[in-house]
Amino acid sequence: MATAGSVRSGGHVLLYRYSIHVVLTSRRFSENCVRGWFRSARSSVQNVGAREDAHSNLLSKQETSNLYKIQFHNVKPECLEAYNNLEAEVQKRLHRDEDYPCEVVGSWNTWYGEQDQAVHLWRYSGGYPALTECLNKLNVNKEYLEFRRERAKMLISRRNQLLLEFSFWNEPLPRPGPNIYEMRSYSLKPGTMIEWGNHWARAIKYRQENNEAVGGFFSQIGDLYVVHHLWAYESLQSRDETRKSAWRKEGWDANVYYTVPLIRSMESRIMISTSSSPLQ
Repeated sequence: MATAGSVRSGGHVLLYRYSIHVVLTSRRFSENCVRGWFRSARSSVQNVGAREDAHSNLLSKQETSNLYKIQFHNVKPECLEAYNNLEAEVQKRLHRDEDYPCEVVGSWNTWYGEQDQAVHLWRYSGGYPALTECLNKLNVNKEYLEFRRERAKMLISRRNQLLLEFSFWNEPLPRPGPNIYEMRSYSLKPGTMIEWGNHWARAIKYRQENNEAVGGFFSQIGDLYVVHHLWAYESLQSRDETRKSAWRKEGWDANVYYTVPLIRSMESRIMISTSSSPLQ
């Protein structure tokens, strides 16, 4: 009995010593991990080069100083045709007036995506001063104010963003149709715009063969860290074939691999041009 008791006691001692060993080992492992994390964090901070300018200046086309505005209008379904006719008339009579330093780049209705939605892309030649000049003139234009009151009756909701264009993308110029347009909108993680631009500056060459690249923009006011890529295709079948061909080019897969982790969410709209749109 005494021998058995000693064995049981010895077992408890061994178990106790083993437990202490596990605790101490775990504590040392945890402390090493924490120290390692801080070393990594300090190293990361030290390796980030100081920026000498805002990312908007580093990524945008400085030689044009163009500012863009994109509008998303959700229209009452029964009013969409009347809305399109009204917008077309105003674009012809007001916004193409040389006294206003702005022009419509494209106007569309969403085909696949959010339904009964109109999308308009405007260019302000001269940046923020041109935008301010247009707003001041329109706010005292009785014809335009009447248009806004009439348009408001047709809308469910509306929102807009102010955008700059990426320096490495095509200039969005008028083109003949018919085409379908895809707007791919990406919400990026804050702080990743420079990295996104660096990858796409190299990757855009893979998407030029069929003249599908229309324009690329990033937000300045409105929803921030948002990127819009605008593409044109002859048809949905052409879109499918063009996108598949990109995957057969060496280097395209790397762009996707490195940019996907930068994205918080993304959305694709397939859009059809309205009759007044310069992009047909």
